[in-house]
Amino acid sequence: MTYLSRVRMNPLRAASRKLLANPRAIHAAVLGGLPGPTADERVLWRLDNDNAHRPHLFVLTRSRPDWSHLVEQIGWPDADGEHAAVRDYAPLLAQVAVGREFAFRLTANPVQNTQAPDKPTTAQARLLAERAKAGEKRGRGFRLAHRTAAAQLNWFLGRTDRWGFDVPGVRSDPAAPGIRDLARPGEATETAQPRWDPNPPYEVRITARNRQSVQKNPKGAPVVFHSATFEGRLLVTDTELFRASLLGGIGPSKAYGCGLLTLAPLPKG
Repeated sequence: MTYLSRVRMNPLRAASRKLLANPRAIHAAVLGGLPGPTADERVLWRLDNDNAHRPHLFVLTRSRPDWSHLVEQIGWPDADGEHAAVRDYAPLLAQVAVGREFAFRLTANPVQNTQAPDKPTTAQARLLAERAKAGEKRGRGFRLAHRTAAAQLNWFLGRTDRWGFDVPGVRSDPAAPGIRDLARPGEATETAQPRWDPNPPYEVRITARNRQSVQKNPKGAPVVFHSATFEGRLLVTDTELFRASLLGGIGPSKAYGCGLLTLAPLPKG
């Protein structure tokens, strides 16, 4: 079984402020809501705080969770309403089919792997020097963040096929003759070149971009990553790949709130 949960957060409570400021603390709190060992549990979560007065925590788990401790610590335990909604994920998975369209939201960590960073950090430069001294031509690549909106959109749209979906183009009238259209990354036509724009003609947009720093231990260097939240419309192209993306997440930094793809019905018309 798989379950999707939504937990309401009261941002005025001290415990809420601690979680809102620390993705590692949220991960620990999420694991605290699962029964039994969590070593084999694939947990995806995302914090939606576009409304600063009513942030929500979304969590995808294999086992049925109990969020009573979170409601007590970060919610409104004595107020009206559904404080922690837990829904069976199977009905949504059953709706997945090639050609089906959904509205979506995804917070991801867009990255690239390279053997030779243009501007290596002190640690990267030291490792490159050690490899050169040892005569190593190739080693494990360095993971670098995409930091601009254009690069983050390029990363997203260039990988949708491996996740089992496509992002359709904006529904509009054809451009007038002579106007150069933007091409999807890697494409080139007689009237379009492989260039990029932070506002592409595809039904997706970035609604939030954040640089986050997580201190894993007091003595070590913090983990720094750049997240981007994508929203738009998608079209399922491969059922198995798409279900795997829903259940396994997209991209790195899943423990820090990245990778959870959530769907919603498209508005009529």
